[in-house]
Amino acid sequence: MSLGIPVALLSPLLFLIGAALALRSPGRRPGSLPRVAEGLALGALGAAVAGLVQFMAAGTTGVSLGSGALQVALKLDVIGTTMTLLVAFVGWVVVRYARTYLDGESREGAFHGLLMATLAAVLVLVQAGSLLTLVAGFVAVGLGLRNLLLFYPERPAARRAAAKFTLVWSAGDVVLMLGFVLIGWSLGTADLAGLKTSAADGLSATAHVGVALVVLAAALKTATFPVHGWLTEVMEAPTPVSALLHAGIINAGGLLLIRLSDLVQASPGAMGALVMLGGLTALFGATVMLTQSAVKTALAWSTVAQMGFMLLQCGLGLWPLALLHIVAHALYKAHAFLSSGDAVEAVAAQRRPGPVAVPGGAAVARSFAVAVLLYAVVAGAFGLLVGPKSAQALALGVILIFGVAYLVAQGLADAAPRALTQRTAVAAAMAAVAYFAFHILAGALWGGALPKAPSPGPLEWALIVLALFSFGLVAVAQTLFPLWAHHPATVGLRVHLANGLYLNAVLDRLIGGFRIARTQ
Repeated sequence: MSLGIPVALLSPLLFLIGAALALRSPGRRPGSLPRVAEGLALGALGAAVAGLVQFMAAGTTGVSLGSGALQVALKLDVIGTTMTLLVAFVGWVVVRYARTYLDGESREGAFHGLLMATLAAVLVLVQAGSLLTLVAGFVAVGLGLRNLLLFYPERPAARRAAAKFTLVWSAGDVVLMLGFVLIGWSLGTADLAGLKTSAADGLSATAHVGVALVVLAAALKTATFPVHGWLTEVMEAPTPVSALLHAGIINAGGLLLIRLSDLVQASPGAMGALVMLGGLTALFGATVMLTQSAVKTALAWSTVAQMGFMLLQCGLGLWPLALLHIVAHALYKAHAFLSSGDAVEAVAAQRRPGPVAVPGGAAVARSFAVAVLLYAVVAGAFGLLVGPKSAQALALGVILIFGVAYLVAQGLADAAPRALTQRTAVAAAMAAVAYFAFHILAGALWGGALPKAPSPGPLEWALIVLALFSFGLVAVAQTLFPLWAHHPATVGLRVHLANGLYLNAVLDRLIGGFRIARTQ
């Protein structure tokens, strides 16, 4: 690690200054504070950009205090620089949006203070260079988000969401601490760079247990099945909080796995668990999302599915793609939440759509065959140009193409016009090209800092086949849904799915969230 001090360390410092100023004026219309907060957020973004320039010129930089298990370290490598830019950019956008959104609220100043303090904590988390700093970042982020979820403490639903978040996030903190103790004790270092070197010699039984605990902590942090309930209720907080979640908070579990990717990949059991849990969460979240009528609730369920898919990528060893997923999803979903009101107006302004071409069984079979054939042609072309991809990368691409097959089926329906057929075929080909192009881009940006996907063994092949079968089955069911949508059993299933199979209600009952105060 270079002795130079990272310029990007100014980013969390500027957010902390803004938080301190805001908390001195926590009430309504706190003077020029909102503009000052936006200016400091813009300065933090500028520091992040300067940090990128510094990294390109000098490589990894960092600072550290202490040694051993008590080492506190911050470093800006390619991963830390990427995440600092992401968090600072989304943070600036959210702070700017909140200036108008919260204008006139009775606790407007307090919201700006909590928002900027949480952003500072996230920046410390993404710049962490040691196990202790990672834990401290996770704890600080949890405290900040809990207070933001309780911005309207008089709302029972907000208190219930905050209670569930605190329960799940704190459990993740405890599990993470235990895992780090075992890893640090087994490998003899708490420095992230040192852990990467130690993992090259293999893991002891103690370290394997530690890695398993890290995977469990990551699952808790990303609101995976079945502890996803708090995420679907986050809209009880102001809309900027929903966008803030995607600036290194809900995807912090994925960042944790990427930071410790060499350790995680050295444990086949941990990788297998990520594939199964991530795949199940992705399928569950995507299926429930299709039954939601509220825009923000559908977006929350979409995030559940996306976080599951990110864990699946990690389990397959596609670490650069997982990091690209974090960046792309954060930008897209933050924008989606902040513009959700415009989406409602846009849909309401549209005329009722015309008849939709419903594909039959034969059209569905042809659509999947066409989509897979197009994918195979594109994969072969990229293989000739840049070399073959790993089995995991090819399998993940097939899963993505299953989603495109739904569009192709509409184009191949008997009642579909020729123009629709052509557009869907082009969309399928473009999706395949985009997947491999992004795969190359992610490898060029971050591949040198992350391990390559391992050669799949019997367990990995079994999990890949299971994932392909599961996603393919769901894709076929979705495509054929118009044919059996009006069956009484389907109506009942839709109700159960719309309620998330009542898993959230079970957690509500466990924490007493359904209790109603009795009046005398």
